[in-house]
Amino acid sequence: MRDVGKIGERSTIAVLPQGTNAIELEDVSKSFGDHRAVEGLSLRVPTGSIYGFIGPNGSGKTTTLRMIMRIIHADHGRIAVLGEQTCRAANDRIGYLPEERGLYRQMKVIDLLRFHSQLKGHAASRDEIGQWLARLELAEWGDRKVEALSKGMSQKVQFIATIIARPQLLLLDEPFSGLDPINAEVIRRILMELVRNGTTVLFSTHDMEVAQTLCDWILMIHKGRKVLDGTLRQIQEEHGRDVLRVRLNWPADAKANLADLPGIAQVSDMGNIQQLRLAPGADHQRVLAALMARAAVEHFEVAQPSLRDIFLQIAGGDAA
Repeated sequence: MRDVGKIGERSTIAVLPQGTNAIELEDVSKSFGDHRAVEGLSLRVPTGSIYGFIGPNGSGKTTTLRMIMRIIHADHGRIAVLGEQTCRAANDRIGYLPEERGLYRQMKVIDLLRFHSQLKGHAASRDEIGQWLARLELAEWGDRKVEALSKGMSQKVQFIATIIARPQLLLLDEPFSGLDPINAEVIRRILMELVRNGTTVLFSTHDMEVAQTLCDWILMIHKGRKVLDGTLRQIQEEHGRDVLRVRLNWPADAKANLADLPGIAQVSDMGNIQQLRLAPGADHQRVLAALMARAAVEHFEVAQPSLRDIFLQIAGGDAA
């Protein structure tokens, strides 16, 4: 993988007053007909952070991003972005990658990227554009039309178009969707560089591992309402150490079934390991004793639930 170093570092950036949040929502609601897409949502996105939105399909993530961008307007509540409450849908300091990807197919890639940078008041040079294309392994495609690109290539070009003007705030709707692991890692590294240079990033994702490893703050929306908001450590501490991971060596004549084990609310078979979620008030030592009465215990671990565990616990059947 070719890496041309840091690109797009900003020598000047409009700095918000200390303690100012990049985004503030207070009691925001939005309905479409009889459907309540977002209800009473409040959040604070700290400046210079990576803030992740998670939630099942249809939970209100995209609607919230569009309200922050003023593409659609809230029915109720207050929205402040980079210290402003104006109703401009486009802002030169914001980069937005929508869930629905779309590029001008008849334009050459280099012309399209120059056009997008100019829309945001940034005159990207051919050399700067070339460096971005090289970084995402598109160096040979700058003079080709967009229609000649594969779906994955088009997605990378649209990502460059979103960040090429060096935004102060970056809103990304499922930025890793459809990317192979190598290109997803390239995007991740670029996002980290942007944050180190002062950009605030807010993105939605269905990938719990990405949210858990990349985000400073995580918010989960379920059925239009906020159900989680905090750092990963805060969220895990709130949901307690209620997960057991066990590996058993069952007798040949035994039935390998843990669903009826006292004190267990849920069993997830993960192959060599079974993951058990404790019922409220259950004692893990008693669970261990019950396991030992059934089979030889080769592995027993009391662990904090992962973000995926918490997501499934809250979303339930909707997460499927």
